[in-house]
Amino acid sequence: MKLRDSEAAPPTLGVGMVGYAFMGAAHSQGWRTAGRVFDLPLRPVLAAIGGRDAQAVRAAAGKHGWAAAETDWRALVARDDVQLVDICTPGDSHAEIAVAALEAGKHVLCEKPLANSVAEAEAMVTAAEAARARGQVAMVGFNYRRVPAIAYARSLIAEGRLGALRHVRVTYLQDWLVDPEFPLTWRLKAEHAGSGALGDLGAHIVDLAQYLAGELLVGVSAQLETFVRERPLLAGASAGLSASGGPERGPVTVDDAALFTGRLASGALASFEATRMASGRKNALRLEINGELGSLAFDLERLNELSFHDHSEPATTAGFRRILVTEAEHPYLEAWWPPGHALGYEHTFAHQARDLVVAIAAKADPAPSFADGLQVQRVLAAVEESAAKNAAYTPVPTAQAAPAA
Repeated sequence: MKLRDSEAAPPTLGVGMVGYAFMGAAHSQGWRTAGRVFDLPLRPVLAAIGGRDAQAVRAAAGKHGWAAAETDWRALVARDDVQLVDICTPGDSHAEIAVAALEAGKHVLCEKPLANSVAEAEAMVTAAEAARARGQVAMVGFNYRRVPAIAYARSLIAEGRLGALRHVRVTYLQDWLVDPEFPLTWRLKAEHAGSGALGDLGAHIVDLAQYLAGELLVGVSAQLETFVRERPLLAGASAGLSASGGPERGPVTVDDAALFTGRLASGALASFEATRMASGRKNALRLEINGELGSLAFDLERLNELSFHDHSEPATTAGFRRILVTEAEHPYLEAWWPPGHALGYEHTFAHQARDLVVAIAAKADPAPSFADGLQVQRVLAAVEESAAKNAAYTPVPTAQAAPAA
């Protein structure tokens, strides 16, 4: 049966993704799902996936539903059926791939952190600004913004439900590096990862703090520590956060943990802790924001829930109450299940894909932009500078406007 014009399928958006491991699998899930759940103005098509290992990338293409596989990212960028390049590689290649893709006329999604240095991030922003004038968009992948409870918390704060903010505290704790015999993967080498827990986890919590508060960090005081300074060299390939090591050892050149305080532009105080050495904590991202009129708290391990305290209520009944963020009126939930039917981690990537596709179709600026990613990179650089100066308070250079809601 032929569709009526009003029912015609939307135009396609060919996606090419560079990288196929942990984040590649997560992004693939998002691209496969978004168009089947949300009514999108463009239909994402998984055109090609790229990676250096021909056998592994072909296997990933078959597993995750990509139509073709490439072993050279330049060939993937050059494909006529690719209009958007999704970068899921280690940080040392982000800038080169993103700039080349933008100059080739492609839209770009790049995993966080945006780059391994401020200079690389600035070059990416320059390329994105030039591409924007040609109608292209570029977005950085801070997927935790797309947790419905986080997006709803942002709307409550923007509405003034907490009043003037006083405190923002965020922790992100994992334990996959507690074992000193865990091997030396790319995430433990500065030349590939840029930094350790700071860039891997700290980038997320810096972005969340600024996103939720609607304002930027203006200065930090920090400490970094590497607890295990040598590890076995990698034996074979790693998969996600799992790997096996050999008999030889090499130096760890990134931090295991980052602990820092900061000040927001309004004067509110913030505290941050990021570690991959917290035994018993698998993916524990927790935050609490206190304002003059109330407070909000969130725990990623209970990601369908938001805790809210209204300080204007009588003391006899006031207290934190649990909001189950599964109603159709909550962010992103209009397309999912009936109330009370929970979502999970993978849904954040479908929401991310949805938001980027909508921005491309509307010719609108996506959020978080490369400029937002640069701002986070400047905070991370200030943290490293402060830690090198025995936790001296270090201003964060002035950057672009506050993150968009």
